[in-house]
Amino acid sequence: MIDHVSVQCADLAQSSTFYDAVLAPLGARRVLEHDFAIGYGTEFPEFWIGARATGEGFRESHLAFRAADRAAVDAFFDVAVGLGAEVLHEPRVWPEYHASYYGAFVRDPDGNNVEAVCHRPEEATS
Repeated sequence: MIDHVSVQCADLAQSSTFYDAVLAPLGARRVLEHDFAIGYGTEFPEFWIGARATGEGFRESHLAFRAADRAAVDAFFDVAVGLGAEVLHEPRVWPEYHASYYGAFVRDPDGNNVEAVCHRPEEATS
């Protein structure tokens, strides 16, 4: 249903460093770039960050990015923490959402709640 979403950033360079790093473990990368905005995705820009141009004040957004597996959620979290992101919730199963919902939550440089989530059950190990 959603084609793409965009958020405004106070510091585009700082936010792009953050998203370049945390979206890589999820398989996303920069796919389109302008001097005022950067689009991330796998094939086309599904998530955009841009320089703050309108509005006053800050309103927190929640952004959830789908991960292929739980290891990718863990990698997202480790990269974010390594960049100094505030930890909201460490990676874990959230049974209140559903039995195999595995997510981690951090704050981006603008204070948004950013999550990586895997909906697949934990894979058996050999």
